[in-house]
Amino acid sequence: MRLRSSVQLAPLQLQGFRCLFLATLGSSLGTLLAAVALAIDVKDRTGSGLWVGAVLVVDFLPTIVVGLLLGPLLDRLERRSLMIGADALRVGVFAALPFAPNAAAVVGLALVAGLATGFFRPAVYAGIPNLVPDELLPSANGLLQTVENASWTVGPIVGGVLTAAAGPTAAYAINAASFVVSIALVSRIPKRLLQSERALSRGHWRDLADGFGAALRSPSMRAVLVAWGIASFAMGGTNVATIFLAKDTLAAGDVGYGLLFGAIGAGLVLGSFGSSALLARYGVARAYGGGLVLMAAGDLGAALSPDIWVAVLACVVVGVGNGLAVACNALLVQRGTFDLLRGRALTFVMSVTYLLVGVGDGLGGVFLRPPVSADLPRWIWGGASATLLVGAVAGSLLARNLAGETPAEAERAGEDAAPVAAAN
Repeated sequence: MRLRSSVQLAPLQLQGFRCLFLATLGSSLGTLLAAVALAIDVKDRTGSGLWVGAVLVVDFLPTIVVGLLLGPLLDRLERRSLMIGADALRVGVFAALPFAPNAAAVVGLALVAGLATGFFRPAVYAGIPNLVPDELLPSANGLLQTVENASWTVGPIVGGVLTAAAGPTAAYAINAASFVVSIALVSRIPKRLLQSERALSRGHWRDLADGFGAALRSPSMRAVLVAWGIASFAMGGTNVATIFLAKDTLAAGDVGYGLLFGAIGAGLVLGSFGSSALLARYGVARAYGGGLVLMAAGDLGAALSPDIWVAVLACVVVGVGNGLAVACNALLVQRGTFDLLRGRALTFVMSVTYLLVGVGDGLGGVFLRPPVSADLPRWIWGGASATLLVGAVAGSLLARNLAGETPAEAERAGEDAAPVAAAN
């Protein structure tokens, strides 16, 4: 057990990864705290599921645009500068949000923050394979996801309590400060450690086609596109329904919403931290399918919950499964192609799955228009459970012949689309 723990923590001995880890801790905590404040702010202003769905959608809609139209920038531009610029833009957004005059302005500013995130997060995960040796990649992914998910546990609970006590302004200010800290830490990472080389353009549309082709040719990326795409659609519906489940169905108020959000985060911590050991023991197919089955079981438990505390336990189960499945996603996508194409291929996969989250968000918002029946959120969570079981079968079948592609296999999958490289 001690040896396994030392392997899981080994990436933190590398200064570049350690700075990225700490930057992620600070910005994730602030972001999840502010996410609760945004949803509560919009619901209190409008009382509408459509507006709540809108603020959730604009958080990731720009990621879809980046993946489908701007992905080559992740491989052509210097990743560290891109990350610092994205953080600076998010500082400005959350400094401006306290002055937003209406829900439309809140959604508009959230859209700008989502655009920054659409560049920042893919740059992080595209750069990790350059920060750590390949044998430490599962542990590095698990650690980074663990700290993100630990923030998910603490941030929403604090956000619910803080917003109930002082309104959303304090949450927005804390998030802005967290991005300032992130800028300072990312600036300490030598740019050569985040990017081995930069691609020279063959023309924007040809560059896009290269990234799409690399993703579609890779068996591991295809597994993620299908299985996680199905799961993403299910999660979109529950994203919108969660606040209604907490406040209207279970009568638990703003704090109850924060508890459900935080419970998923607690499960995510457990699932992501244990993911590298589970992947080593069971292989990617069983780990992937098992994670999605746990998510389905948790959704069903939340749908049937008689009170907020049973729903909290069910959401912990959802989070454990989610953390394990996301760790499988990261490993499969990172090893699915090589560095020159990784940024645009990764954003393509992210854009497709986020698009399906958006479809789920939109449908959830349509169903949850005022007046909202107290039982309707239960039906949405139950339907999501059934959908996740379909995703679990697909993930197990598509990943059963994959142990996670090796770098050599990934290179063969994308070698026909290899662009000209520029030294970093």
